Amino acid sequence: MKEIKAFDKPNRIQKVIEALADSGFQSMTLSQAEGTGAFKAKGAKPSLDFHVTDSPVVKLELVCQNEEAQDAIDLIIANGKTNEQGDGIIYVMDIENAFQIKTGDSLKKQQH
Repeated sequence: MKEIKAFDKPNRIQKVIEALADSGFQSMTLSQAEGTGAFKAKGAKPSLDFHVTDSPVVKLELVCQNEEAQDAIDLIIANGKTNEQGDGIIYVMDIENAFQIKTGDSLKKQQH
């Protein structure tokens, strides 16, 4: 299984979420975040909450089967980019397993 964390601009995230959902990626977590990336947007200013940040972002997290990961990444890139600097970044990590709290069932597909 793979965990995908994507940091994208707030004005692009709705399009990303809709594209993922339309392709079957229904379970996602979204968090408002602030970044300190190398790109400094014109007019960027420090946050009132964090005095070292300058860029609002949305962190999207999803976990999927290994064979689904590239599709999710491609959808995020296609729908999240603006062709301007500072569009965001995607991280992909291996997940050993995941379990539903209610049932205790594993979400990992069994390899045949």
